[in-house]
Amino acid sequence: MIEIVSRERCITCDRCVEVCPRNVFDTGEDGVPVIARQSDCQTCFMCEAYCPADALFVAPLSHPVRPDSPLRDEAHLAATGLLGSYRSQLGWGSGRTPGAAVAVGPELPAAQPPIVNRTDITERTSR
Repeated sequence: MIEIVSRERCITCDRCVEVCPRNVFDTGEDGVPVIARQSDCQTCFMCEAYCPADALFVAPLSHPVRPDSPLRDEAHLAATGLLGSYRSQLGWGSGRTPGAAVAVGPELPAAQPPIVNRTDITERTSR
C-alpha cells in the first residue's frame, strides 16, 4: 500500500497521479501529490514504478503500516535504499540495468517433443 510521497524528492510531474488506476492521489496546492485515498490503493506499484524521481514508497502490504513503523519513516526508507526501490529493481531509470536482463528464476526444463496421438497418425496414413 502507498505510504510515502517524498516532498524532498518529488519533481511535481504528476506521473503517479496519472498512472494510478484507483485515483489514490490528489495534486496538492504546491504541486506535490498527496495520498488522498490510501484505502483505495491496490498495491500495484504503478506509481512507484513510473516516478522518475524515486519519490514514492509502496509497502508490499494490502493494508496501511502502523503509524510507528519504519516503513512510514522517509529517512529510514532513503537510508536503506527502499525509497523508489521498486523502480530500481525493474531497472527503470538512467544508468540502471533492466530487471529482465538480470532476472533469476527456476531453470526451465528442456523442450519436450510434441505429444502425438496414435489416432491422428492412423487417420493421416489411411487417407
